[in-house]
Amino acid sequence: MKIFHELLISNYVMKNNAVNKLLKALGKTVKLKRNSCSDYIAFHGIGNAYSKRWLGNIVPADLLKLSVKEAVEIIVTLSEGGIFYDEFPDNISTPTYGDKWGRLANYIEINDRAIATMDGGCTCKGILSCIKLLPTIPPSAKSWSNCIILSQVWQNIFGDAYEKGPFEENSIYGLRLNTSYSDNVIDYSIVDKISPEEQLKAFVDLAHFRGLKAGFRHVISADQIKIARPYRDDEIFSWSNPEHLEIYINECVKLMNLGFECMFIDSAKHIGGYDMQNYTGVGALPEYHQMQYIINEIRSRTGKTDICFVGEKSSADFERYRLMGLTAGTDFITGDNFHAVRELSEHLKYYRDYAPGVEVTNDNYEGGLSYEQKLNRINSALFGFYLASDKLPSFMQMDDLFPLRYDTNTHHLMMTNPSYSTDGTALSHWENLFAKDDGRFYNKCVGERFAYALNL
Repeated sequence: MKIFHELLISNYVMKNNAVNKLLKALGKTVKLKRNSCSDYIAFHGIGNAYSKRWLGNIVPADLLKLSVKEAVEIIVTLSEGGIFYDEFPDNISTPTYGDKWGRLANYIEINDRAIATMDGGCTCKGILSCIKLLPTIPPSAKSWSNCIILSQVWQNIFGDAYEKGPFEENSIYGLRLNTSYSDNVIDYSIVDKISPEEQLKAFVDLAHFRGLKAGFRHVISADQIKIARPYRDDEIFSWSNPEHLEIYINECVKLMNLGFECMFIDSAKHIGGYDMQNYTGVGALPEYHQMQYIINEIRSRTGKTDICFVGEKSSADFERYRLMGLTAGTDFITGDNFHAVRELSEHLKYYRDYAPGVEVTNDNYEGGLSYEQKLNRINSALFGFYLASDKLPSFMQMDDLFPLRYDTNTHHLMMTNPSYSTDGTALSHWENLFAKDDGRFYNKCVGERFAYALNL
């Protein structure tokens, strides 16, 4: 079978200090200065986790309005080891929690398109916005990791990078493969100085420095995927086409080789024709054994034993998902009932390869929960166990850390790409996308719960 070598990552990219290269590409010096303000106002973990720090009591615009260099300086200032680096280090390793880390992790999906720079009717530089938000994400705990999932990495098929009307379809769930990454995400104004792959690697290295894992969302509905061809029309993806399958696998391998370590698989519950009456995607899905092959190939080609695969939605047939190669599954229990979560954790404590997770909200969330309900769900996710080693995985959206404005919701932002700017500037969009004073207070309450959990 043909291998598409153009999809593989060069040693040059992997050995390069991508963070310093990004700073230079943005016209900044690589010399860093301690951010005394963030040093002073940072939240701390409780007890033995006191060295774990992040910025709470914030709204995203507080960070998004900063430069990338200022964000990097805050990240380095918050170093868990207490060491301030005058230049960002060359070699950054992922936080180590063993090969089965995904079984216990908290997954936090960030809509990088929604927080991207909206300028002149176009959306761009989403990965730079994600970098700026990293100081606000609580680092991993002593016993389990926090993992950021990016909603979008590849181009979408509905008009990538274009702002549209507030109710005009521009779904993140449609992908173009065999080409570069989304214009929504990458800063293409500097690709002559730093490649798209290196921009993604800079994000991953900074996430790892923060004590976070990093992952990406991927769809599997065939009619929601297209294969790009030079000088030809795109092809509709087909799971029965060996070339398409190979492209799919290698696109995932490429991201894993950049340092990503989790793949969130949309509609995974329905693989192999399971529960199709509730399937909301468009197009054919991979067969069960085909998905086993895909997951095994990604693991084999990367040579990594510590990457994980999260399946959207889980049923009580846990063995089906474990044998498929998945690590965790969503939408099984909400977290409304703390005692139910704790008892499920106890029931599954010997299931170390796969477990369904506690959901705060998901990408289909259309609003309706009070702040108190969401905080209760977060509390169940972080403390719903007898022993920390038996914790269930959990799933949160950006809105669960940073509440969105009253008239939008997570699903709306996944399906459309509206600007909320009142004056045409990116800053105005960031300021108006999220709740303000009440959002700030809510974020403080979330931070207080993570502070106690990090010591467990």
